[in-house]
Amino acid sequence: MSDSKPADQFFDAAIALLQRARDEEAENIEAAGTLLADTVAGGGRLFAFGAGHSSLAAQDVVYRAGGLALMNLLAVPGVVGVDVMPATLGSALERVDGLAGAVLDSSPLRDGDALVIISLSGRNALPVEMAMKARALGARVIGVTSVAYASETSSRHASGTYLKDHCDIVLDSKIAIGDAELTLDTIPAPFAPASTVVTAALLQAVMATAAASLAERGIEPPLLRSGNVDGGHDWNNKVFDKYGDRIFYRQ
Repeated sequence: MSDSKPADQFFDAAIALLQRARDEEAENIEAAGTLLADTVAGGGRLFAFGAGHSSLAAQDVVYRAGGLALMNLLAVPGVVGVDVMPATLGSALERVDGLAGAVLDSSPLRDGDALVIISLSGRNALPVEMAMKARALGARVIGVTSVAYASETSSRHASGTYLKDHCDIVLDSKIAIGDAELTLDTIPAPFAPASTVVTAALLQAVMATAAASLAERGIEPPLLRSGNVDGGHDWNNKVFDKYGDRIFYRQ
């Protein structure tokens, strides 16, 4: 590690990753945004799923000021965030075979919808089965993952496959194995993860692409406004009234 401050080192690492994502994933971002726009234009619904800290990026595109109102969180009890006690239970549930199928069977996901699945490693049973089952139902799947894990770790799914193997479009976050950008001689473990920064940026780039794609077709994107801006609630209520049959976080 150089003589620069750790904070500066982290910003430099995060900016470098963001630049790589921008340059190397541009085509996939465009494709993912177009897929979401196609889904909206075709009457489909949008869902996002992530387990553990990967759920942060999923939550960031749901019921979000400036975001698409039709994006719904596909929640799996016990794995969304670290609010479950003990927090380690969430990690254990990601490795449970059959859980994804049970969740999707009781969810509103159906043929013609789109599902964004976020999993940094993409190796656990839950995201792999989620993608497989969703596609079997006729949904399109966008995976956001670090492709490097597939070549440097073993799959925890019986098929030996990873999330990336069951997606219509894959966005590679470029995050290195272990998700820690910094090292220091006086600290025994690498530290300062950047996956949330990069994954959230990738998804917001996709959302921006989707909104612009809809507008290009003459379809007003169903966007939400901040409730802390005058008129925001009235605007949002009109969007909810128009698209209520495709919005599930208000039920």
